[in-house]
Amino acid sequence: MQQLGVQEPAAIARWSGAAYGATFLSAALTAPLWGKLADRYGRKLMLIRASLGMAIAMSLIGMATAPWQLVALRLLAGLLGGYASGSTILVAAQTPKEQTGWALGVLSSGIMAGNVAGPLLGGVLPPLIGIRHTFWLTGAVIFLAFLATTFLLKEVPRPAGQRSTPRHSEGDKPINLPVVRLMWLSGMLLIFANMSIEPIITLYIAQFVQGEHAVTVTAGLVMAAAALGSILSAPRLGRLADRIGHGRVLIYALLACALLLIPQAFITAAWQLVLLRFLMGMALGGLLPCVTALIRHHVPQGQVGRMLGYSTSAQYAGQVSGPLFGGFIGGAWGMRPVFLATCVIMALCALLNARVLKKHQAGQTL
Repeated sequence: MQQLGVQEPAAIARWSGAAYGATFLSAALTAPLWGKLADRYGRKLMLIRASLGMAIAMSLIGMATAPWQLVALRLLAGLLGGYASGSTILVAAQTPKEQTGWALGVLSSGIMAGNVAGPLLGGVLPPLIGIRHTFWLTGAVIFLAFLATTFLLKEVPRPAGQRSTPRHSEGDKPINLPVVRLMWLSGMLLIFANMSIEPIITLYIAQFVQGEHAVTVTAGLVMAAAALGSILSAPRLGRLADRIGHGRVLIYALLACALLLIPQAFITAAWQLVLLRFLMGMALGGLLPCVTALIRHHVPQGQVGRMLGYSTSAQYAGQVSGPLFGGFIGGAWGMRPVFLATCVIMALCALLNARVLKKHQAGQTL
């Protein structure tokens, strides 16, 4: 923003916030559309579109000459992107039911690893090659993903009838709307809980660590610890869910997250928060694969993409509302209540899942 001519700190904050949020806004609005088109025209085609579109948009960002152009291009990146959600749809649709949790867990680990490595490289590269060249290099890397998707990825052919009539194919079961809607809500709340401490993390750690540099490094460790926990646990919890039931793992993991949020409000040293966030990340790791698997198992094959697209939109809503919630609670009542309020929300989500999923299982038995 400074290179684009914005100098006033308040203006930099406003423009940066607009540019950062623009991608999530457009991605949330278009995710159901891309999911629906994936059902109709093929999931691989949507991945090709997303990777090529993101490569172009990211390269164009490096050529922006005004703040409004950066915001517009970030909107375009969200509009054309969606590779991670598209890959989730592809894996969910093509994996045998008994291995869905494990496969989605492996994919979740890969996505989370990128979320950790990306910001680290993004902090290292600009001093070495410049900010604009960093965008161009990123565009080139995404273009490699486009080439790999185009020439290496194989999609299982769909029946000819399903292509012309994706809404109803022979043998399809009806959508279980109560379960699917509950999974949309659960996915949103998972991201919500993980992001709620974003606005307060630096201030909270500053109570236990002295020095601006030490605070920044510790805050990075806290966020990385949660991601590392998710990377390590996602495939294992996914495999466990395939064996004992996705709903059961989802409920217990939600309860574990709720319980782990309580001691985070009463830490006496920064290392305790790092450890607790790592454990919470391990619990969170199996949740999104379970949410995706439950949606996959309760909708017809021809509507998997559209229903998972709505799930992606709900998760983006959690990514936006979580930091807003944390900032509001932290500003009004202090930082410790942020953890306790998030704990209550996660516990209520676990109870709601237990009630709805138990009722659904009883209905299936009858």
